[in-house]
Amino acid sequence: MPEIDHAETWKDFNAAVNMTPAALRKHLDSEASQAVGQKSDGDESTGHAMGRRILAIKDKAKADLTEDDYAAMRKVVGYVHRHLKQGGKARSDPESAWRMSLMNWGHDPEKD
Repeated sequence: MPEIDHAETWKDFNAAVNMTPAALRKHLDSEASQAVGQKSDGDESTGHAMGRRILAIKDKAKADLTEDDYAAMRKVVGYVHRHLKQGGKARSDPESAWRMSLMNWGHDPEKD
């Protein structure tokens, strides 16, 4: 298995997550945030849970990040890149579920 480049993951994660922790926290507290996304177990969507995980990662010093953190960061990058390709008509609606879902994952497409 090739060694995963943490520096590249860090760079890609910080490019994909274009919301400040304060903006992400505010979004996660909103009804719009909590109303979107897949909910497999309980009341919280996968994306909402990942938004909380992003905040935890952002609160850590880079030297304290674990392999699990880097795996979550790669998951965020992959999700944001895939989801951006699916925008379609939703791109013109700032309140679309598409945008709210992306914002749960720390990316506001209106900042692109």
